[in-house]
Amino acid sequence: MKRLIFMFSLLGWSALLIHPPCWASRAYVTDVFEITLRTGPSLDNKIIAMLPSGTAMEIANTQGDWSLVRVPESGKEGWVLSRYLITRLPWSVQVKSLRDENTALQTKLTQVEAGLGEAQLQKKELAAELQKKSKRLDETQASYETLKQGAEGFLRLKRTNAMNEAALAAAKTDLDKLRGEVEELRSSQMTRWFATGALVLLCGLLVGIMVGRQQKKRKPFYS
Repeated sequence: MKRLIFMFSLLGWSALLIHPPCWASRAYVTDVFEITLRTGPSLDNKIIAMLPSGTAMEIANTQGDWSLVRVPESGKEGWVLSRYLITRLPWSVQVKSLRDENTALQTKLTQVEAGLGEAQLQKKELAAELQKKSKRLDETQASYETLKQGAEGFLRLKRTNAMNEAALAAAKTDLDKLRGEVEELRSSQMTRWFATGALVLLCGLLVGIMVGRQQKKRKPFYS
């Protein structure tokens, strides 16, 4: 019987040597099991390695209840019982993967919470800075309005001063003109007074001369 099994094993390996396996489909050792990897498709063949649950492998060929597999992690090749293989991920692998994802998510959540706390702190600082700058803006706006009102008052005063200066210049011009007219009138009056006085004096002289002549004419010859 053993000789017959050995011959079948040789035939299987010869077929594999003539036709090299094509590692296509992937499988895993089933849950909560540790299986043997053997040199041939029988329990009488030598055990190459023990494969724990979740070990990934590639299936090249299947003969009856056995499958020729290769373990990519170690590079070992051999035969395993097909009933201990599954195509889905074992629950232990899925649990480990989920745990790893959960740990990563927890780490990320912690980082996000830390970032959120920092963001909230930064938000408070920015709000305080905004309030401070708003206050400064209000103060600057008030100062600007005060300065603007002062500037408007100054401009009004400047315009009023300019108008007063123009009115003063016009009044000075009118005063100079009036003074000229007064001097001209005074000169004209003095000329008239002088002419009138001269005329009166001339009239007096003429009257005196005429009176003198009349008196000479009336004087008697005996005098």
